[in-house]
Amino acid sequence: MIETFQARVTELSLQETTSQTADAQIPHLMTNADTDYVNSPEWKRQKKHIFILSESGKPIYSRHGNEDKLVTIMGVMQALVSFVADSNKDTLRSIVAGDHKFVFMTRDHLTFVGVTRGKESTQQMFLQLTYMYNQVISILTHSTLTRIFKQHRNYDLRRPLSGAEKFFDNLLNLMDVEPGLLLTSVRCLPLDSNVRDIVSQTIAQHAKVKDLVFALIIAQNQLVAVVRMKKYYLHPMDLHLILNLINASESFKAAESWTPICLPKFDAAGFLQAHVSYLDEECQTCLLLLSVDIEAFYTLSECKAKIQERLIKYNALAAINNSLKRNSYSIQQCSISDLRHFLYKSRSTAQYTSPELEAPYNTKEEKERLFGLYYYLHDRIHTSGRTLKILFHVGAYETLLGWVTTGFELYAVFGPLVTKMSAIHAVNKLLRWIKKEEDRLFILSSVTF
Repeated sequence: MIETFQARVTELSLQETTSQTADAQIPHLMTNADTDYVNSPEWKRQKKHIFILSESGKPIYSRHGNEDKLVTIMGVMQALVSFVADSNKDTLRSIVAGDHKFVFMTRDHLTFVGVTRGKESTQQMFLQLTYMYNQVISILTHSTLTRIFKQHRNYDLRRPLSGAEKFFDNLLNLMDVEPGLLLTSVRCLPLDSNVRDIVSQTIAQHAKVKDLVFALIIAQNQLVAVVRMKKYYLHPMDLHLILNLINASESFKAAESWTPICLPKFDAAGFLQAHVSYLDEECQTCLLLLSVDIEAFYTLSECKAKIQERLIKYNALAAINNSLKRNSYSIQQCSISDLRHFLYKSRSTAQYTSPELEAPYNTKEEKERLFGLYYYLHDRIHTSGRTLKILFHVGAYETLLGWVTTGFELYAVFGPLVTKMSAIHAVNKLLRWIKKEEDRLFILSSVTF
């Protein structure tokens, strides 16, 4: 990987020795310390690297290792981006070198680089880099980011992002295990529709205060209920940032918290103020109240107390905890032979459901391999220029079927001996089962203040 970059930089420097600006100097040589670091076995064996740097080549974040020791290699990355932009008036999008794929994305004076030798396609890596960009905006806002670099092109963005590494790290870890980010959808906690209605109506009745935009309850990365102000909607990418905020912040479990968060799809220019609290002693069920009023903490704290009291009174909290203990549902409940696992996304609600991971996908290696199958199936169906409606694939260990309509996306994994007709018959049966269970698996009605 490093050798490829150095060879390319040497070639570029011979071609364009006079066109480099002071802010985009191409480093010709790496220091011995830097070379030793990036060639260390621990750093090289990582399957995926994510880098964030400024347009002047200053390091901001690296998923693995200390970005201070990666100054030279990040400078090389920025030099490649600048060369393509300056000489060809074009945008560098990706490079394939051996079994490594390099994906580049430039947004608002920042360059995001993903390097993978996994199953992700260029488009899927681009989506992951977009999530990283959204995380930056969530912390700073777009207007602040633009203003900083307009005033100081060489500004070290690590200063305002100090302490935010945990959010980037956690988001990337979430991408590796949570299919919702691949599908741009959220998972709902399986819950009886009557219980979900009680939760939603409780929020709507006891959190109806001025300037409250969204109220939602989340339990272990699953959406329980969401109530919104009329005319406003929560995009799934914003919901994933909220999930990441909760997962990465253990301090929320200690007491009610008041923190700013920017939701880029809702309003990239400003912050919402989030009142974050847990409703149970186990700190599994989290209530978020998002307001535009910076002085609303105590008002929303009173709302939280009323909501908690009513949910306890009507046993809704107990029902949520019982659902969490059941760990979703087993593939056996679908009563379809040879069906091993599936992902189903409702496109109208941007919600998805999937069963628990069971044998043979109950080890870390097998889980990663299954996720790789979904990457492959998703990419084959959604490849721009030749999108498909249905795809049947026979592999060495599994048979795959993907089906996309205007209403849903379905990705199913079967045993290796299943025929095409058997698979189509099975997914039709699965769709009937999902339809029967949809009140429990999805949030079908939108409650507003």
